[in-house]
Amino acid sequence: MDKGIKHMVYAPHYCSYLPILIEVIQRSDGPVLEMGMGPFSTPVLHWLCIEMKRPLVSYDNNPEYFEENKAFENGGHQVKLVDSWDDADIENTLWGVAFLDHAPDYRRKEDAKRLANNVDYLILHDSEETKDKYFHYSEIYPLFRYRYNYKRRSPFTVVLSNNKYLLNLR
Repeated sequence: MDKGIKHMVYAPHYCSYLPILIEVIQRSDGPVLEMGMGPFSTPVLHWLCIEMKRPLVSYDNNPEYFEENKAFENGGHQVKLVDSWDDADIENTLWGVAFLDHAPDYRRKEDAKRLANNVDYLILHDSEETKDKYFHYSEIYPLFRYRYNYKRRSPFTVVLSNNKYLLNLR
C-alpha cells in the first residue's frame, strides 16, 4: 500500500496555499474537511475552526502524520487515520470547505470527484499546469462550475465550486 511521504517535512513553500485557505475559511460556513495533515494546514485549520465554532475532520493515511497531529483532536476536531483513502467517510457530509493536500498525488483527483457534489469550496494544492502529469486536476475541472486559480505564491492552489461564485476571491 502506498502511504506517500514517510515523515512530516517543514519547508516554507509547502504552505503557499495558506492565504487563500484562510480567506476561504473566513468567507464560508459549515464543516471543514482536511485530507492530508501537515505542520501548516492542521494547526491553522484547527484554530480557525475553534474560533468560528466549526467542525473539522482531518484524515491521513500516514501513521506518522497522524501521530504528530492527534494532539489537535478535541470535541470539534476529529483526527482520523485511514488505511486507504477509500475508507475516509467524506461523501455523507455537506462540507463548507474541503482542503486536499494528501499523498499519493494521483489520489487527490479521485477524492475531488467524490466531493464534487457535496462541498461549497474545494481547495487543491499544487495546481500548476506543469504538475498536471502528476495530479491530473485538468480531468476534474469539468466537474465544477466555478474555478479560481491562486497564483500569487508557488506552488499554486486552485479553488473549485459548484455552489459558490469565486471571482470575488483575492
